[in-house]
Amino acid sequence: MPTLFRFLFICAAIVGIIYGSMVSLVMLVEPRDRDITVRIPSERLNPPVQ
Repeated sequence: MPTLFRFLFICAAIVGIIYGSMVSLVMLVEPRDRDITVRIPSERLNPPVQ
């Protein structure tokens, strides 16, 4: 039985580390706004008439 408790404790510790890193990313990292330009070929806008 001690190995089961040890396994569950290790799994809980790993989950806690992952959860803590996700929370810290949400709290500390701010996204930057920037303009995006996407070039669309004229063939897609005005398909050739056949």
